[in-house]
Amino acid sequence: MCGIVGVTGDQPALPVLLEGLGRLEYRGYDSAGVALQSGGALWVRKRAGKLSELVASVGDAPAGATAGIGHTRWATHGRPNDANAHPHTDCGGELALLHNGIVENYLSLRARLEGAHELRSETDTELLAHLMEERLADGATLADAARSILREVEGSLAIAVVHASDPELIVAARRVSPLVAGVADGAAFLASDIPALLPYTRDFKIIDDDQIVELRPGTLRVTDLDGAEIEPPARRVDWNLEEAEKGGFPDFMLKEIHDQPVAVEETLRGRTTADGRIVLDELRLSEDELRDVDKVFVVACGTSYHAGMVAKYAIEHWTRLPCEIDIASEFRYRDPVLDTRTLVVGVSQSGETADTIAACRHAKRLGAKVVAVSNVVDSSMAREADAVLYTHAGPEIGVAATKTHLAQIVALTELGLYLGQIRGTQLPSHTKRLLEELAEVPDRIRSLLTDSAKEVERVASQYWQTRDFFFIGRGVGYPVALEGALKLKEISYARAEAYPAGELKHGAIALIEPGVVVVGVATRSRVHAKTLSNIEEVRARGATVILVATEGDEDAASLADHVFWVPETAELFSPAVDVVPLQLFAYFVAKRRGHDVDQPRNLAKTVTVE
Repeated sequence: MCGIVGVTGDQPALPVLLEGLGRLEYRGYDSAGVALQSGGALWVRKRAGKLSELVASVGDAPAGATAGIGHTRWATHGRPNDANAHPHTDCGGELALLHNGIVENYLSLRARLEGAHELRSETDTELLAHLMEERLADGATLADAARSILREVEGSLAIAVVHASDPELIVAARRVSPLVAGVADGAAFLASDIPALLPYTRDFKIIDDDQIVELRPGTLRVTDLDGAEIEPPARRVDWNLEEAEKGGFPDFMLKEIHDQPVAVEETLRGRTTADGRIVLDELRLSEDELRDVDKVFVVACGTSYHAGMVAKYAIEHWTRLPCEIDIASEFRYRDPVLDTRTLVVGVSQSGETADTIAACRHAKRLGAKVVAVSNVVDSSMAREADAVLYTHAGPEIGVAATKTHLAQIVALTELGLYLGQIRGTQLPSHTKRLLEELAEVPDRIRSLLTDSAKEVERVASQYWQTRDFFFIGRGVGYPVALEGALKLKEISYARAEAYPAGELKHGAIALIEPGVVVVGVATRSRVHAKTLSNIEEVRARGATVILVATEGDEDAASLADHVFWVPETAELFSPAVDVVPLQLFAYFVAKRRGHDVDQPRNLAKTVTVE
């Protein structure tokens, strides 16, 4: 999603802005721009395309500028071009503003402003610059003008604004879209995401909804909508910059696929006792509150939704509670039946996914208890939920989720086991045995990465030009198939569809013919024999068959043109293992097609618009 960086201090601002924007490239973007304050005037430069296009254009930047703001844009209103890139200015070029999020009352605001101002772009963001221009003309301060934006504008936003009349001041505000600030060595910093500022500080202030922050060299001041000064929560980050490097791999995605055993270990660490009980200290809901639950909803988007599907199987099996899985963007609009005995689990890698935040807020309004599953400490979802369960995958730079997906699966699995434990629906001895099995999953992933990558690459080299792929699976194999198809679509841009294996014959089998590749998830499970029968159906129609199968399963091998062998794993834990060869397959197909696997087209890491 869009990225924000700001700095004011006594050193040149431009290198800080460009380096910070470079650290936010993983969020996905289509244009970039900066605004510098110097000599009582603003210098603005913005370019469509990669950050390198902007870097190549800033040779005439004022050398003495020590304050400024920068932005990477992911298009919502308006095409990706120079005019629509941020920052945007007022009519006189004295104010520059950039914005993450989306203005939902854009049309009415544009209709009101169009005659009175020169509008130079198709964006919703430019309207904010002109709204602030009007407030400043009425005598408002820059901070008060930002407050008026929060009162008047509907939607999600994080804004940063500078004005030529005050060359040391940056004002920022937020609602829904994330914003952090920090102070170090006589400078003050602002960003939409922590990695942008890690070279300069590890101590951050988390700016919350409807708050305004004023930054000057070495200081920052945070106020609410009424102008009252407040002290935002402080957080120290222990990540080191090496975690955001490729570690010798050709790209972040392959590094992060190989990071997965550690991501799973870290997510499991410290959550079990020696006698085999689960302890989730972060959860913040009492056992009595959780025992009172009579229904569970899981809400999520994309890859997180597939992890949530696995959670549905696990929660229902271990707790005997009904569990529904919902695409977050649809959840509010189908009028779900929720009450005080409902538990809603919101799953989001960033904790800033707008659709999932909105679903969780709707659930809270109806009285449900909300648990957030997030990889980011102090994310919006984590702060707003009744309880939080953190994954500990570390920063994930590649846009297509890999290690955070596996961390979500194991965290949700722990949650299901915990609910079964406190509700008494699982014998302690059975829970202990399952936890011992779960603890072996990281090593199984390690062995898979060591033993299978070459074979997956070899198969990918044969089928990288294939037009149509179908992924099928049954039980927990179905969400694995969905995730495998999504990864292939995301990074290779191949046509890939996923179906429950038993559903294929109810229509989609009409598309199966020679030249089509069917990827089946056929590891040992309660529905193994039925899955193999479905594989027979596609073989009979001429499809090429690639199977993910349990080591030693000759019945599965006899039906396949190629097999990706995986270690045998307990059925409800198997998705964390079975999905790995499909990640690798998508990766190698995309590489053969010459695509950027870290920044796929049209995608963003953190989706902060609905």
